[in-house]
Amino acid sequence: MKRPLFAFVCLFCLASVAAAQEIKFAPLGDFRLENGETIRDLQIGYRTVGTLNADKSNAILWPTWFTGTSAQLLGFVGPGKLLDSSKYFVILVDALGDGVTTSPSNSVDQPHMRFPELTIRDMVNAEYKLATERLGLKHLRAVIGISMGGMQTFQWMVSYPEFMDKAIPVVGSPKLTSYDLLLWTAEEHAIEADAAWNHGDYASMPVAGMRTAMDIHILNLTTPAYRVAQTPPDKFPAFLAQSEQDLMKSFDANDWIRQLQAMMAQDVSKPFAGSMEKAAAAVRAQVLVIPATQDHMVNPTPALNFARLLHAQTLELTSNCGHLSPGCEGKKMDSAIQEFLEK
Repeated sequence: MKRPLFAFVCLFCLASVAAAQEIKFAPLGDFRLENGETIRDLQIGYRTVGTLNADKSNAILWPTWFTGTSAQLLGFVGPGKLLDSSKYFVILVDALGDGVTTSPSNSVDQPHMRFPELTIRDMVNAEYKLATERLGLKHLRAVIGISMGGMQTFQWMVSYPEFMDKAIPVVGSPKLTSYDLLLWTAEEHAIEADAAWNHGDYASMPVAGMRTAMDIHILNLTTPAYRVAQTPPDKFPAFLAQSEQDLMKSFDANDWIRQLQAMMAQDVSKPFAGSMEKAAAAVRAQVLVIPATQDHMVNPTPALNFARLLHAQTLELTSNCGHLSPGCEGKKMDSAIQEFLEK
């Protein structure tokens, strides 16, 4: 049986989580960003599942995907699931700008677009501070992430190469292609073109702009073959209305913009004068790269190229589910990840 597809279109079923772990918040104070700006009074959200062993060698960190929250990751963790909580101490982290961790939508001092622009590297730096300063960890067994979480995983292995044994980026990228940039720029422009957007200072959600952004987003989540097979034309109005409604409820427009910008700025080679070869040479972790060959949302080419530079193990997801292939090919992916972690 397929696992529920991850929650880009709200198909992930939180009701399946038997015992949700409570959200915790780590105060990180004023947090300096890569661009020199500062997030004031940063509170990073996280959940932990499982027990840290005596030598603190079983911790796995999993940051959220775009528009995702740590609550949506809980269904991957537990007995008989992707990450077995009887073996691992799993840290599910709400990435900067997700509406749980300090974000444009919840910041008191820097609301809306007064919240500074983020990068994936900023997300990872905050997660490192959480792991080391709040949780007292000196090392991780692994970092794993899907989509924007996969981008963070690529960044983790370059920014903190000695801090983890293994890294597993799933449908992520070390640097976006022009195709990816076109997609995310179209979503950003759609939101900003809505008069109700008002440069982020909207009184209520800019519905027209967000609806267009979501339509673009949903279009690219899968492949034409998948959508044709899954949604007969007579069912399309109901499908689209439900998908738009679910996404509209789940994420703020300002948060959407700032996380989009973070993904578009992603480039693990930046500290290495643009050399992916030098970035790859810095990596010390064992790496399993999992791209989706039919991904229309995060092009698999940069991930596969980086894997070749690393001489890393790869697992290609090939279904017409596209970016949602981790859900459609869950059994295949889970087995490979579990085997990789046990090595």
